[in-house]
Amino acid sequence: MRLEIVEGGPSRLAERAAVWLADRIFAVSGGSTPATTFVALAILPVPWERVHIWQVDERVAPDGDPERNATHLREHLLSRVPIADEQVHLMDVTDDDLEAAARRYADDLQAVARGVLDIVHLGLGDDGHTASWPPGDPVVSVTDRDTAVVGPFNGTRRMTLTVPAVNRGRHLMVLVEGADKAPVVKRLIAGDTSIPASHLRNTGTTVLADEAAGAAATP
Repeated sequence: MRLEIVEGGPSRLAERAAVWLADRIFAVSGGSTPATTFVALAILPVPWERVHIWQVDERVAPDGDPERNATHLREHLLSRVPIADEQVHLMDVTDDDLEAAARRYADDLQAVARGVLDIVHLGLGDDGHTASWPPGDPVVSVTDRDTAVVGPFNGTRRMTLTVPAVNRGRHLMVLVEGADKAPVVKRLIAGDTSIPASHLRNTGTTVLADEAAGAAATP
């Protein structure tokens, strides 16, 4: 697992992550840090006609809800770039049958991308979770499907790509910002198997961290 510490603060980290993401089919996570990256990505010369965007995870909430990752994705990226609706694959978390919706999402991923994403963009919680893999949750042991329903996690049910689906990605990027994340970045780089993010494969995984988040993980 490769750690790259980006100097210059959050804006420089976002710019570096945007360049890293450009020109690839990818899946994106939610949270506050990716929003700045999405804005930076929107101004790059990306051939959007060749790009498909997927979600790593999503909260079960109504369309347009501020807690939805899709809401922020639309605001900070999709509304700013010329990408066709059929190339944006959002998790249907408003379906009454979430398990069926999860199966459809997995089927769509297989049909469009043969189940393999070029890049999977992830975050890292201070509890060691990534995607929507809560600490102690059996979702990290799911191997027979690419999408699962999880919850409640921090008070909300979620839909998430599973460990096999994420680890089939050609490149994995974990984007981390802030001093509060420094202890968990150190645990991830050290290979602490007690945290959910330890289920990410080591080969082909890059951790992009600002100076505050990455300082404790360097000698």
